[in-house]
Parts: sequence; C-alpha cells; structure tokens
Amino acid sequence: MYNRDYLSHESNQTMDSSRIKLMSFLKATYQLFAGSLLAATAGAYIGLDIVSYLMGGIYWLLFGIEIALIWFVIPRVKHIPGVNLAVLFAFAFISGLTIAPLLTSIFSMPGGASIVGQAFLMTSVAFGGISMFAMSTKRDFSSMGKMLFIALIIMIVASISNIFFQSSMFQLLIASGGALLFSAFILYDTQQIIKGGYDSPIEAALSLYLDFFNLFISLLQILGIFNSDD
Repeated sequence: MYNRDYLSHESNQTMDSSRIKLMSFLKATYQLFAGSLLAATAGAYIGLDIVSYLMGGIYWLLFGIEIALIWFVIPRVKHIPGVNLAVLFAFAFISGLTIAPLLTSIFSMPGGASIVGQAFLMTSVAFGGISMFAMSTKRDFSSMGKMLFIALIIMIVASISNIFFQSSMFQLLIASGGALLFSAFILYDTQQIIKGGYDSPIEAALSLYLDFFNLFISLLQILGIFNSDD
C-alpha cells in the first residue's frame, strides 16, 4: 500500500539535513565566540594602557553602553549582515575595556600575571568540559532557565550592595556563587543552542561569550582575594 523504504529514506534525508544545519550553526556560533574573545583581549590590552581614564564615570558609561547593546541593539540587528558582527565585536571590545581596572589590580600583586593565566586556564578547561558534557548528555536542563535568571538577579543585587560595603569576604562569596552560576549557564546555554533555542549565531555566541567572560571574572576575583590574603 505504501513504499516503506521510500519513507525510511525520506526520514533519513530529513535527519541528515537537520544535522547539517545544526553543525553549520554550531560552527558559525563558535567562530563568532572565538572572535569575541579576541576582541575582548584587544580591549583589555588597550584598557591596561588607559586604565586611569576608565575609572568612575567613564566606567559606568561603558557599562551602560554594554547593557544597551545586549538588550536593545543586538536583538534588533542580529539578522543584519555586517552590522551584527560589528555590534557583537564592539560589545566584546568594550567589555574588555571594563575589565582593565580589575586586571590592573591583579597584575599589581606578587605573581599577578600567573594569577591571570591560572584564571584563564581554569575558565577554558571548565568551559570546554561543561560544553562537552552538555553536548553528550541525554539529560534535559531546559528547566534551569528561570532558576538561573533569578540567581543572576540576586548576584547582581549582591554585587551592587558590596560596592557600598567593600567587604572582601562578601565579595569572595559573590565570586564563588558567580563561578557556580556561570558554569551552570554554560551548560544551559550550550543545550539551548543544540536544541534550537537561538535563531541567530550572533545571539548564541553572545550568550557563550557572556558565560565565559563572567566565569573568568569570578575565578579571577577568587584567586585575587586569596592572593591578597597571603
């Protein structure tokens, strides 16, 4: 009554097509992610030379620009070729500038360069390991989304509060919580990418970049605090 072999062949073709699209999407995403890291590195390198200008009002202005790019600009230009790349890399570059004051304080410590290197290595290993787990596991972590967002809001409020308290112990707790939180975000966002939760490699790469960047900052703060206590 019907050709079962034909239906099976058609199903296999559909699966192959979906797999090819996913691999193409992943390739574009991770290329953009790598490009974002390079842009951030350039921003940090330049920021170290002009760190005295990146304090106070300028820092908060740059931070405000970052927020505007994430929430208002990138969602509107993510499908516009050329413009989306420029905005993504501009965001990464600015975020590199904003990390310069933290890097300066770490570099001023004994063995500061080693601390930065350790933080970056730990971040890279954690990112790679968690990403591989997210891609290979059969468990679905989609339900983590709301919980992670609430935890992120709590961490932001705590970080703002510590601007006034200036407590190194409180900052250590925030940084430790941030390391766990952004490790979980790597797991969640990687699965979302695989499951088609993003319609643009630009947004997918931005999510991974933010996870990596914030995990690096958290680990850098933890190592810096422990080093300052020595």
